[in-house]
Amino acid sequence: TAAGRLVQGASVFGNAKGTAVGMAPDAHLAIYKVCDLFGCSESAILAGMDTAIQDGVDILSLSLGGPPAPFFDDPIALGAFSAIQKGIFVSCSAANAGPFYSSLSNEAPWILTVGASTIDRRIVAAAKLGNGEAFNGESVFQPNNFTSTLLPLVYAGANGNDSSTFCAPGSLQSMDVKGKVVLCEIGGFVRRVDKGQEVKSAGGAAMILMNSHIEDFNPFADVHVLPATHVSYKAGLAIKNYINSTSTPTATILFQGTVIGNPHAPAVTSFSSRGPSLESPGILKPDIIGPGQNILAAWPLSLDNNLPPFNIISGTSMSCPHLSGIAALLKNSHPDWSPAAIKSAIMTSANTVNLGGKPILE
Repeated sequence: TAAGRLVQGASVFGNAKGTAVGMAPDAHLAIYKVCDLFGCSESAILAGMDTAIQDGVDILSLSLGGPPAPFFDDPIALGAFSAIQKGIFVSCSAANAGPFYSSLSNEAPWILTVGASTIDRRIVAAAKLGNGEAFNGESVFQPNNFTSTLLPLVYAGANGNDSSTFCAPGSLQSMDVKGKVVLCEIGGFVRRVDKGQEVKSAGGAAMILMNSHIEDFNPFADVHVLPATHVSYKAGLAIKNYINSTSTPTATILFQGTVIGNPHAPAVTSFSSRGPSLESPGILKPDIIGPGQNILAAWPLSLDNNLPPFNIISGTSMSCPHLSGIAALLKNSHPDWSPAAIKSAIMTSANTVNLGGKPILE
């Protein structure tokens, strides 16, 4: 994302297809591993940052962070301060604890703190109901052979069981969902793709996944294991109302592929951590938002037997490297600029309206 070379024909299951390229494709990469399966220890993070400083890097990009802490007790703030003193620019993720206030990580004033935005590309899958209504959602897996014929529709939480509401593993085995479209709710500490696996295991034909009030209108484009779509909270409420209005609710999913052009983009994603900064309230944070939802990104394993492998992933871990790459381009054009000058140039030249020319929404 920060520095990848041009890759023609990049896609996931044929969606988001095109030439993928990092922000600064001619930049060199030095990678410092500071995390493992058990997390990212403070000592490893500091050791990695110190080694990078000694190696003479120009930009530090950190798609990681911990809970807010005083700057003197925050390893990334300390390491970044040492880097800034050596003229090294530091770009960090704001964290994924939104939409709650003061949920930031990496809030030190000398760091570029990057929140996440939506982009103007959607991978559209529409939930069509028996009453003629249709609600656009997103899904990466879009099988060509799925029927457009209306199928019986059922709400997984109709039995009043919370685990069924969230389509938790094993929760649908006693329900009659065979051959039906199943409406599941996001949450319950169950991964979105795992909800679809439960629907599939119970014999369901397809899944409609609705956001909670907190996630609201930010559907994720996932590689589901069955025909599915992820819709907004408002759409989910309308689908629930339809189910309750008739004794024979029906639905299907209409796959529409990649759609470019959303005038409401960029918008702040629901998960992007918000300010104000707890440690330094006088400094506005995050500094900027960058593309962070449903991003086409290089991946170690192929999901669809295509090479080179890509995936669609979301988080401020995706937005941070976008801005790190932009900083690299500026550093290359202006090698004498300080980190503060680069940060200022990025922030003062950023767009303050969306593609429709209106104020950016959250």
